[in-house]
Amino acid sequence: MTTGNDISKLPPEFRRAECFDGVFFLNLPDAEQRRAIRYLYLGQFELDAKQKLPQDDNWTGTEIRACCRLSALLTVPVVQAAQNVVPVAVTAAESVDRPRTCASGRCLNADQLGIYTHDGAQPSSRRKVTRSPLSN
Repeated sequence: MTTGNDISKLPPEFRRAECFDGVFFLNLPDAEQRRAIRYLYLGQFELDAKQKLPQDDNWTGTEIRACCRLSALLTVPVVQAAQNVVPVAVTAAESVDRPRTCASGRCLNADQLGIYTHDGAQPSSRRKVTRSPLSN
């Protein structure tokens, strides 16, 4: 098993069939995943889970943690602490979008069954792979 932040930097010989069991794209967490991450860190930093929460679209789990940590350290509401967090999706938007574009139609989706597609666009063709039983 291996991980990487930018598959486009892998030489083609590493991206060929059978080199890896599968190449998965893991995007930024969706709303449900961010909610789970947020409540994990609200609990870890002993913060009120019922307080007003910031907009965290396109935040990473680390950014959610940083916000909760700042809230606890500064003893301010999470919404106020969020004003000191600039997500990587903003500071490096091109770097975040590039792997999405590269993975679209080329990688398996780590969150759901099938091939990852950027912006919901469907790949032009998709082959069904079937396996035949091995003969003895």
